[in-house]
Amino acid sequence: MINIVRRSDCHIIQFMDSKMLTVLILLSSLATCLSVPRRCSPEEAAIGRCRTPAEERPQCMEMVLGYCQDVPYSHTIFPNIVGHRSRQDLEMGAEYLLLSVIHGLLNGECSPDIRLLGCSVLAPRCQDNKLMKPCRSSCEMVKKSCIHAFDAIQMAWPYFLDCDRFFVGDEEGCYDPLSELREKQDVAIANISDGGIFTVIQFTYHTNTQMSSILKKTASKCSHISQTYSIGRSVEGKDLLAIEFSNNPGQHDLLEPEIKLIGNMHGNEVLGRQLLIYLAQYLCSEYLRGNERIQTIINTTRIHILPSMNPDGYEIAASEVADRNDPENINQEGHQYNGWTSGRANAQNLDLNRNFPDLTSIFYNRRRFRHFRNNHIPIPESYWSNKVIAPETYAVMKWIRAHPFVISASLHGGELVISYPFDFSRHPQEERMYSPTPDEQIFKQLARTYADAHATMSNNVTERCGASFANKGGITNGAQWYSFAGGMSDFNYLHSNCYEITVELGCDKFPSEVELYPEWLRNKEALLSFMEFVHRGIKGIVKDEHGNGIKGATISVRGMRHDITTAEDGDYWRLLNPGVHIVTAAASGYTKVSKRIRLPRNIHVGRVDFVLKKVPRDPSLDYFNIPELDSYDHFDPFNQFEQSSQRELSENGEERTEKPWWWSYFSQLGISAPTWLLRNY
Repeated sequence: MINIVRRSDCHIIQFMDSKMLTVLILLSSLATCLSVPRRCSPEEAAIGRCRTPAEERPQCMEMVLGYCQDVPYSHTIFPNIVGHRSRQDLEMGAEYLLLSVIHGLLNGECSPDIRLLGCSVLAPRCQDNKLMKPCRSSCEMVKKSCIHAFDAIQMAWPYFLDCDRFFVGDEEGCYDPLSELREKQDVAIANISDGGIFTVIQFTYHTNTQMSSILKKTASKCSHISQTYSIGRSVEGKDLLAIEFSNNPGQHDLLEPEIKLIGNMHGNEVLGRQLLIYLAQYLCSEYLRGNERIQTIINTTRIHILPSMNPDGYEIAASEVADRNDPENINQEGHQYNGWTSGRANAQNLDLNRNFPDLTSIFYNRRRFRHFRNNHIPIPESYWSNKVIAPETYAVMKWIRAHPFVISASLHGGELVISYPFDFSRHPQEERMYSPTPDEQIFKQLARTYADAHATMSNNVTERCGASFANKGGITNGAQWYSFAGGMSDFNYLHSNCYEITVELGCDKFPSEVELYPEWLRNKEALLSFMEFVHRGIKGIVKDEHGNGIKGATISVRGMRHDITTAEDGDYWRLLNPGVHIVTAAASGYTKVSKRIRLPRNIHVGRVDFVLKKVPRDPSLDYFNIPELDSYDHFDPFNQFEQSSQRELSENGEERTEKPWWWSYFSQLGISAPTWLLRNY
């Protein structure tokens, strides 16, 4: 008996009678099955396991896709590498739509590289009716150079550009889809004397997205000396993106001082933001060119640059400038808009330079005591419980505590002067009173270094913005100019080892774009000279008898009531002017060691190491046994910021975010939603 069961249009035979009859019928049925056409699944097409009848096998066809016309081949084939069965099928997909808009989404960056690479997968090369796969090395090169651009707009790397899945190695007979593009680029580079390793700096304003993209691109170009990282987020969730330069990025090197440069603390004071973007590009480019001065700075210093501390405020200020440049606006003021208020504060309407803990008042109240903490003053608990603290302020405070910064500059606008601490008057009733720190001479020298190297700041004939600083060489004590509490510079000095100055770059807070290049020329040398200043004074390591570095040891200088402390591995940096100094190293549970040093004028930095011996601790004589010291590490004691920073998690445990602005490109066209473009979703 023979039973014929129909499954998937093929006859499957079940037999019980003659073996010979069974074999004949079975062969006939298999032939029938093999003759039935079957659709090829995308998975089978992707791995080359699709089998079709000879008369329906894929054939090479002329390339007619509009966004792939400039690929280095003239014929393509379907199904393509990811499974689209026809040109019409591809043109209706989100993958091809992405190629059509990628130039605009990335602001022209990585174009046409990304598009050509995508075409090599979606419309692959066909030769002798065979599909040719692109080279994995080409994909990896583009991804390394362009992943930052996708990160900047919060877009995931497209799945069809998976270098391991859809690209092959040279040994498998791949081809380079970017060959012609590279040849054209090589010709252009050959006409440039420095081999094309320079960076063309565009002296225009940059949006927050563009700024992020430039910083990440710069870090990618100079990955051996640079990296980007976020110190936190703004009120509206924007990354506070910093870029670091060092011969060992991401690590603190023993005895290598660290500095930071901060711009755009007030969102409407934008020149500093732009100068720091240009500086990052300049440092990368000049290092690659072999500029010995830049190489020395980067090889001996760890530099942190935060171009925008207030990206939310910047957007408000920039939008108002754009509105005032509208030709239909009858109240045009161009860039001379009401910049004293629009965008100055953050999105909570908080002035970030009034939002830090007021440690200066604590310093004034306790300075007459014989034993009082003159450095690393703890943040009072009342600050956390009674004040609205901006997330930008919180992020910078954590940043300051996490790195052994030695010097810092905060770039502002509205005047042309360098201001240094204290910013809060020693008599609160006096709004303009000279209020020096114990390091007055150091601060003056630091301020003069920038002002004297600036093209016009210290010039007596330079036009000022209302105040008179010409007779002071372009520098001033902050409180003598005007007094305010809760400033960032005072906080740096009293809560850490960092000496910060405020750089007022000019009268116009939002200058026109034509002024950006001249301002770069005026400030470039000043910025470089400021960074070099960190190599002044003395540095060294405080160790125990076994050669282990002692963290938190104090370095004090006789006659200067402000100590600094050693970093994680016992290294320290103490800014000092030339002369004779008595320097003492001390640590809890160790002997004190003092040394008399002479710092000549012709030597910028001297090496002074200390070895401390372990001794029994006598609390009654221990300088470190001051009750308030124990609370220094109690940062965010109520854990309010750590709790508020926790975000919704997706099913895989990663952070779930709202859909980004570009999602509307795809969601409104009726196509299958490309969730593969969403990060952590």
